[in-house]
Amino acid sequence: MTARRKTTAFRELLQSPQLEFLLEAHNGISARIGEEAGFRALWAGGLCLSAQYGVRDNNEASWTQVLEMLEFMADATTIPILLDGDTGYGNFNNVRRLVRKLEDRGIAGVCIEDKLFPKTNSFIDGDKQQLSDVDEFCSRIKAGKDAQRDDDFCLITRIEAFIAGWGLDEALRRAEAYHAAGSDGILIHSALSRPTEVLAFRKEWGGRSPVVIVPTKYHSTPTEVFREAGFSLAIWANHMLRAAVTAMQETAATIAREQNLRSVEDRIAPVKEIFRLQGASELQEAEERYLPRKQARCRALILAASRGKELGELTELRPKTMVKVRGRPLLSHIVSAYNATGVKRICVVRGWHAEAVDLPSLAYADNPEFADSGELLSLAKGLDADADDSMDLFVSYGDVIFNRYILDALNEAGEEIAIAVDTNWRESANRGRAADYVACTQAHSRRNFYQQVYLDSVGEELPEERIHGEWMGFLRVSAAALPRLREVVRGLAADPANRQAKMQAVLAELMRRGGKIRVIYTTGHWLDVDSLDDVLAASEFG
Repeated sequence: MTARRKTTAFRELLQSPQLEFLLEAHNGISARIGEEAGFRALWAGGLCLSAQYGVRDNNEASWTQVLEMLEFMADATTIPILLDGDTGYGNFNNVRRLVRKLEDRGIAGVCIEDKLFPKTNSFIDGDKQQLSDVDEFCSRIKAGKDAQRDDDFCLITRIEAFIAGWGLDEALRRAEAYHAAGSDGILIHSALSRPTEVLAFRKEWGGRSPVVIVPTKYHSTPTEVFREAGFSLAIWANHMLRAAVTAMQETAATIAREQNLRSVEDRIAPVKEIFRLQGASELQEAEERYLPRKQARCRALILAASRGKELGELTELRPKTMVKVRGRPLLSHIVSAYNATGVKRICVVRGWHAEAVDLPSLAYADNPEFADSGELLSLAKGLDADADDSMDLFVSYGDVIFNRYILDALNEAGEEIAIAVDTNWRESANRGRAADYVACTQAHSRRNFYQQVYLDSVGEELPEERIHGEWMGFLRVSAAALPRLREVVRGLAADPANRQAKMQAVLAELMRRGGKIRVIYTTGHWLDVDSLDDVLAASEFG
């Protein structure tokens, strides 16, 4: 709904032959709740706008702060908003500037009261408050009406004669003057607990212009009385804020007393309701329409079931993946590298002292047979734990730390299955440890730098002349290829002869079935933590 249509809708309510209702709102979320409840217009009350800032209803919140909040309220709703504009925040010049700024923000109208600036709330020593000079107040009305660009924008004048202790004659005298100055309606206010004064005014005023009431004090009066008297609008002026205050006080006291959330959680709105009121789903839909398509989202599966006996006492009560490096578990460094490249959904396969692997925000799968099984069975457990084949999958080990560019390179490969291979394979051989050596369709060289290279074979016993590098334990499988990976792993794991098989058996079987595995060459920038020396080296890694 455009700003003009909101003004037209409000004028129609003001001039309706039947009694209409406005609900108080003081911020975007209360405005949206009011609209969802079925109200056709809202009242942005001065008391509540100031209270939500935590200041008094004495113009302590500046009019620019009020405008800022009104903009949020207008953006959050499609129905008209009438501002309680206090005294107009000054003289005629302030009022005409205010009207222009309200129109700019799609506000349907403003109500100004005939008191002096800065104002004091009508229910605080009202009989001691001074009223403005009639002619001076009329200058505010005329200036506001002259300033408006939308003919349907409404300027309503609030008469405080009854509040200040004056009688009906003074209220009527002021109403006549304000009507002649161009007021679109009269809000007649009273602090009595019965509507005697406002009913008397309505009877004498007749139908010269619409009359608005705020029945806060005479709340027990049946609404039918106002309807029969011919009032145009009734404003429920502060009840949303008052309801919220009571609920917040009770909730705060309960949490402070009980020091837990058990007693309050079922009595407050779920977080998803806040998201709904905020319009979070619309933003998600907009992102789908407008944001450029990124590479397929990825998740990760980290195989971390082994103890790592070579680390001795360090792994007596925890697995190798939880050994601390630079004050953090090895697994924490691995997770950080994944997070840095946008991978947030991570599942870890645990085994030895599974309870010790307890980093937050991770999913877990357990391999209770870790002691007499190999990586294949852990992979099978991890795949079974997460059957989602809508996202690409990284598989890596829980004892390998690495730089994030390795993941970026695998992401850019554009193949259904890709692995990372370190060309500096002789370092592992010189250290005398087992490694997954690979032979590829082409060796790494400057001449072949831009050529696509694929895996030919993998194993720990490859002849030296065939070795082109060492598989680093990183496997990336596209969503389209995940069903094939599951089938291969399921078939291999079903054979007791493969109980202690390593990941290289999976790669070999994928190739045996005709699958092509892309090789991404790299040199260094990773560390397989197998010994105490490796733990020390990890402290310098980065």
